[in-house]
Amino acid sequence: MPALVLRTVEFGEADRIVHLLTPTRGRVTAMAKHARRSVRRFPGSLDLFNELRVKLHPRRRGGMPLLDRARLVRPFLALRQDAARYGLACYGIELLSRLAPEEGAGPEMQGVFDFALELLDALERVQPDERMRVLVELRALDALGMRPELRFCVRCGREAEGPKLRFHVADGGVVCPRCAGAEELPLQASLGTLRALEQGLRFPLAELPRLALGGPSLREAHQIVGRFQRYHVGIELRSERFLNQVLQAARGRAAPSGPTRAA
Repeated sequence: MPALVLRTVEFGEADRIVHLLTPTRGRVTAMAKHARRSVRRFPGSLDLFNELRVKLHPRRRGGMPLLDRARLVRPFLALRQDAARYGLACYGIELLSRLAPEEGAGPEMQGVFDFALELLDALERVQPDERMRVLVELRALDALGMRPELRFCVRCGREAEGPKLRFHVADGGVVCPRCAGAEELPLQASLGTLRALEQGLRFPLAELPRLALGGPSLREAHQIVGRFQRYHVGIELRSERFLNQVLQAARGRAAPSGPTRAA
């Protein structure tokens, strides 16, 4: 069975609890007996982000399944060599890990698994920035079936038009001027920002840096996607603070230095 390592926890003196994402069963929590000692059964395979082929055995009396073998398919080593890539990979994978159904079934799980692999592959080839962070967050929500409505008014169903539109976080999407009326909605978005986010849902992840999304539009997109995610997901992601720090550091390194004064 294909699988992706989401997290591992040491258990006892030699075992590990392994959290996996699979295309057919969703999240699976398995016990890897003697994983910290058996090089033959687990030859360097149980590390974060690793793509595997695994063999699972059900355990009696409702316990977690046993991970019998794990063969390494792809380790995504480049993610461990750059803080920004590692941070965004952790953020995207944690979002999937917290929200993908455990022992879920159905065709939607294949889409979640495919998105996770596409994300890790793209981050090996693309240097992430704030623009990619927002779009990856949006794409993860889309893969999980939690995508916000960006084109049609969530109240009347008509296509929302106008230079400045309102976004209702609790209702889950854009509100047209007619339905918003005099209601005070704190989030506004230009039509250009919403269309750029829609484009980001269609672009291959490795091509997201080509998308025109910057300046005020990027700030609007960050507010819309970030507040939507926090409201509807309802959990604080542990990796978010680290991601914010490494992206801020990357911005600082990329900023041009000011003119030097002659002595």
